[in-house]
Amino acid sequence: MANRVAVAVIHGMGSQGNDRQDLDAISFSSGLYKALRKRMGKDVFENVAWREIFWADILQDRQEKFVKKSLKAKGARWLKTRRFVMHSLADAACYRRTRDDENDDIYFQIHERVFKTIARLEELAGEGTPLIVLAHSLGGHIMSNYIYDMRKGTPEIEGASRFQKMQTMAGFVTFGCNIPVFSFSYQPEKVIPISFPGDAIPENKRLNPWWLNLNDKDDALGMPLSGVSPQYQALEDAGQLQDRWIDSGNLLEFWNPASHNGYWKDRDLHKHVQAMLTKALKIGPV
Repeated sequence: MANRVAVAVIHGMGSQGNDRQDLDAISFSSGLYKALRKRMGKDVFENVAWREIFWADILQDRQEKFVKKSLKAKGARWLKTRRFVMHSLADAACYRRTRDDENDDIYFQIHERVFKTIARLEELAGEGTPLIVLAHSLGGHIMSNYIYDMRKGTPEIEGASRFQKMQTMAGFVTFGCNIPVFSFSYQPEKVIPISFPGDAIPENKRLNPWWLNLNDKDDALGMPLSGVSPQYQALEDAGQLQDRWIDSGNLLEFWNPASHNGYWKDRDLHKHVQAMLTKALKIGPV
């Protein structure tokens, strides 16, 4: 029986749709999914269990109501730009721990979506299957927090399997990553990156680097990680984290900030993700 790998893909800030997506649907990552299936071949890609972490609808409805009732109805101009602000910057502002009732806490609602997708992937691929996480933009910050919380211990961890605790996670690819934006509340020496979560993977089978951070130099929201703190720098110095610049997007995107939305269909990104998946497929069940 061929080795398998599970892939969890999470989107970042911005409008993805008003309605909650079916757990087995593929939407925002379809360009990446189709490109990898073609590059790797259908026979090989059959061993890849792929699911999306979709969370945009948690905030989308209330944001859009504000645009229509308080902006459009009152004659505000630049509605397209205002929508971008509402569906992008507001996502980042809302994703934080609050003192509100837990049932209305955006931070935990989004993490619940992550947990359900990870649990679904385990159903499809099996508990001992290596997991690769692909995270765009704010999704990188969300997954970093989620992995940290699961390793530290959260309500979700009670009764969770090794896979659900991220202990079979083999690799992490962030792109258009803005984790540094959320680090300035602390002194640099207190900003600590997640450590390798895949405790169940034997050391001789671990990927190095296991965290690949890909950004376009023209993407104002895509940032290197190694300079965030001494601990991030140490992670890079140890070969576990690697920052790389790539050219993201088509002819209208790659040379300007619009490159932030161009990663999904970008051949440079496809090449790096394919390489990680190919290595992860060699790990086998753990």
